[in-house]
Amino acid sequence: MGRRINQINASILVNAVYAMQGYPAMLISNLLSPLSIIIIVSFVSHGMLTSIAIAGAFMTLFVGGGLSIQADLAHLKNDFKFQDMIVSSPTGALAYLVGMALSELIFILPSLTVLIILAFLFLHASLSAMLVIVVVLALMYTFATVFGFFLSTITTDVLQSWAFSGILSILLTTIPPVYYPITYIPLPYRYVAYISPTTYAAGIVQNALGFLPLPPTTLAAYWVIIIAVALALFAVAIKKNKWRDA
Repeated sequence: MGRRINQINASILVNAVYAMQGYPAMLISNLLSPLSIIIIVSFVSHGMLTSIAIAGAFMTLFVGGGLSIQADLAHLKNDFKFQDMIVSSPTGALAYLVGMALSELIFILPSLTVLIILAFLFLHASLSAMLVIVVVLALMYTFATVFGFFLSTITTDVLQSWAFSGILSILLTTIPPVYYPITYIPLPYRYVAYISPTTYAAGIVQNALGFLPLPPTTLAAYWVIIIAVALALFAVAIKKNKWRDA
C-alpha cells in the first residue's frame, strides 16, 4: 500500500505540480477553450443559455482533462521513458492510472476554480442538482481518463497522441449538445448527436437544472448508458492494453 501511494504521489508531482510550475501558460490554455465557448454562446443567445453553457464548460474541462492523459502518458513514455521504469517495477497499470488521473485533476484545479465562481454567480442549482452534476462529471472523467490511458498504450508518437486528443475533445465536447439543449438540433441531424456519450451526460445535467425536461424512463436510460460506457471502457482498457509490452 505504501509503495502504491508513493507511486501516485510521484505521478502527481511529475505530471501536475512540476508542469504547473514550469509551464504556467498551459493553465491559461486549459481555461480558454471552455471560457471562450461560454462567451460565444452567451452573446449569441443574449444570455438565455449562459447557465447551460457554464454547465457544459464543466463537462468540457473534465472530459478534456481526462483525454489529455493520453498525450501526457505518451510524452512520459516516449520522451522520458518514465513508463518503462514503472512497468519494470511492481507497480501495476491500475495504480499508475489512478496516479495520473489524480494529477490531471490537480492540473485543472485553477480552471475549475474559475468555473465554480461563474457557477456561483450564474448557475443557481439546487443541492440535488449539484449532486447529479458531480456524479455525472465523475463518470465522464472516468470515461475520458480510461479512454486516454488505453489510447496512450497503443500510440507510438507523442505528436500522434496530441492529434488524437484534439480530435476526440472536439468530437466529445464541442460538436455534441453540451453547451446547449439537444432540442436546438434539427431532428434529422439530432440522432447523430446520440453517438457521443457526452450527449447523454449533458442531457442529465440539463434536466437536473430544469432546462431539458425528460421522461423518467428516458432519464433512467441516459444513466444506464453513461454508466455502462464508463464500465465497459474501463474493463477493456485494463484487459486489452499493452501495458507490459509498452
